[in-house]
Amino acid sequence: MARNILKLGALEAQKTAFLLCDIQETFRPHIKHFGEVVKVANKMVAAAKVFNIPLYVSEQYPKGLGPTTKDINISEAALVYEKTKFSMYTPELQEKLKKDIPNLNSVVLFGIEAHVCIEQTVIDLLSEDINVHILADGVSSRSLMDRGLALQRFQSIGCFVGTSENVLFKLLRDKNSPAFKQISKLSLKPTPDEFGMSS
Repeated sequence: MARNILKLGALEAQKTAFLLCDIQETFRPHIKHFGEVVKVANKMVAAAKVFNIPLYVSEQYPKGLGPTTKDINISEAALVYEKTKFSMYTPELQEKLKKDIPNLNSVVLFGIEAHVCIEQTVIDLLSEDINVHILADGVSSRSLMDRGLALQRFQSIGCFVGTSENVLFKLLRDKNSPAFKQISKLSLKPTPDEFGMSS
């Protein structure tokens, strides 16, 4: 029997959600590679429109920590919601996902912090048997050690850890796709090498 290709890391746009976690302006001075994370988030927001994939945006305690940075346009997100839980996978998000994507199979996750909110979201999603794709160039922490260890843990517990370009071309699948030109434009600049698994 053929193995389920989605379990091997393939992606199908109509069974996928993009999750943007807590990229709030307050964190800019504290998070390593914050600017790079914002660039990747913008690339994924643009790709979400091209592929018609819903985008869900969490903000950690925005009353105290402020909203998502204005450097990312989230005006067309399917949901922007507040949370105090570290995990993004709140009852509010679960309900919206069920309504928007009843056959949800995969989530592409990016934002901050890798070892706290991203990791706790990963645990909740994997426990629901949802495939999780982590953007290595789209997550970070205040400490590079925390970020590097979190990326290692994500791999060891069953996430697919790749770059934004890797994920976009998995969604594209074919050079003859009508989205090819738009996605190629988003991927003109490769991921910076200094933003590797351990840096």
